[in-house]
Amino acid sequence: MTKSLSHVIGFDDAPFPRTHKGDVLLVGAVYAGLRLDAVLSGKVRRDGANATQAIIKLISGSRFAGHLQLVMLQGIAFAGFNVVDLPLLHEALGLPVLVVMRRRPDMQTIRQTLLNHVPGGQRKWRLIERAGPVEPVRQVFVQRIGLTLADADRTLRFLAVNSHIPEPLRTAHLIAGGITLGESRHRP
Repeated sequence: MTKSLSHVIGFDDAPFPRTHKGDVLLVGAVYAGLRLDAVLSGKVRRDGANATQAIIKLISGSRFAGHLQLVMLQGIAFAGFNVVDLPLLHEALGLPVLVVMRRRPDMQTIRQTLLNHVPGGQRKWRLIERAGPVEPVRQVFVQRIGLTLADADRTLRFLAVNSHIPEPLRTAHLIAGGITLGESRHRP
């Protein structure tokens, strides 16, 4: 690939209390270059198994589906441990997927938590393993499918304008927090 991926959607979930059960807001920020073009929203189940299908439905049902070049996720799981199946997401949409994380996840702790405390934890752990290695790029960590590490680096360089987190993810985070809490807080 010789150019940056400029038509991007970034997803993040809304904050929720530890005791929350049920659905959690999921927000997608659609970008064309550095311009916010649209916002998509849906729901995912707390610690459920519907995040992948929810993202597929939101994107494929939108008028932006034909223009998108990349799906970005703020972490591989939403609403607690509702883990996204990266290969399925990539295959269903025909788009590369880039997971961005501010810090390297503690995989051993995640594995133990999933296997010992989360319903369906073994299946969710397999999804995390299938997602590929966590790699450092531009002061963040990524998992990727359908794009090279150089593509990821180039895209992050282009879209990470106001922080190390790319604008589509930063915007989705701010919108989700603002809707849920009345005002956004914390950094993505």
